[in-house]
Order: sequence, then C-alpha cells, then structure tokens
Amino acid sequence: MREFLVELVTTVPEGTDPAEVRRRRSAEADRARELADAGRLVRLWRPVGELRSIGVWRAADEAELHREVLGTLPLRPWMSATVTPLVSHPNDPNDPNDPKDPKDPNDPGAAGPAA
Repeated sequence: MREFLVELVTTVPEGTDPAEVRRRRSAEADRARELADAGRLVRLWRPVGELRSIGVWRAADEAELHREVLGTLPLRPWMSATVTPLVSHPNDPNDPNDPKDPKDPNDPGAAGPAA
C-alpha cells in the first residue's frame, strides 16, 4: 500500500442541528478507530490551536484513498482534503523497507562488539 499525507479541514454547515454534529463526530471517532485497526490510518495530528487534522493514511492508490477510506468518514461531506502522495526518503531513519537493522549483531555493517 502507498502512503499519503492528508490534511483535512472540517466546516460544519451553518444551521446544522448540534445533535447531528455530535452524532457525526462520534461516528467519525468510531470510523477512525476501524480504519486504524485496518492499517489505513497510520498517524493523526491536530496542529496546536487549529481546527484541522494532518494524518498519514494508506491505500493502494489515490482513487482508492478517496473512495474506500476518506469517503467512508461520516464528516467527509463537510471536509476539504489536501492529499500528497508520499515515498520513503533515502535518509529516513525508520524506513521499514531498509533491510539493515542496526541492532542486528549478524549485520556486518552494524556497530557492535568486535569479533
């Protein structure tokens, strides 16, 4: 699966019944947990003092991300989304695709006790 950086801004339409807003927000929290459990929502942040979310999401491609992931969020009709496809940086210290494990004593490139 590919990873995507997604910025979400939710704007509740004026005049929306507060009970509907509460219902959707509760359903949104439940759906976010489901997507996290399914490996689709990796991380989610809210910038300090702002009403937007920034997250790392996974899907096969951007179309699937919109259709099967973001499109299933109860607040999605009220959201604007900015999606940026991501690829690993060659200097990423936590790259899961890097076969070297610096703690592996069998890795000749790993720092460890001298033989």
